Amino acid sequence: MQVTQIGAAFASTDPTAAGGWFAEHLGFTILVDLGWYVSTQHPDREELRVDFVQHDHETWVGPAPRVQGAMLALLVHDVDSQHERMVANRVPVLTPLITEPWGQRRLQVAGPDGLVIELVQQVAPDPEWMAAQGLSS
Repeated sequence: MQVTQIGAAFASTDPTAAGGWFAEHLGFTILVDLGWYVSTQHPDREELRVDFVQHDHETWVGPAPRVQGAMLALLVHDVDSQHERMVANRVPVLTPLITEPWGQRRLQVAGPDGLVIELVQQVAPDPEWMAAQGLSS
């Protein structure tokens, strides 16, 4: 199978509001807003798209009142400045900034409809932790 792009679509109780959240807090552009379907795209990378579909629309597989058990991770260049922006905009922070020994600095915020948004920055891994896992850094 040859895959040229991966898209993500999430059931939403209000696709317009969900798309607006992505525009306001993550800088995405709204490409299409049909009310029941909203498509967003990152302005710097056309292949980075996230869509929202009305949870009870006939095109969805079944009623899904809100997203459950889903996290969308976005790799960013400066997670600390994104953390400051999220806090300034009163976006609920679910997991505060943490630097993981495997080479990630990350935080998680509450996105629309229960979707967890993880913002991740690659950092140098802890050599001792890597060695203890049998990995090289």
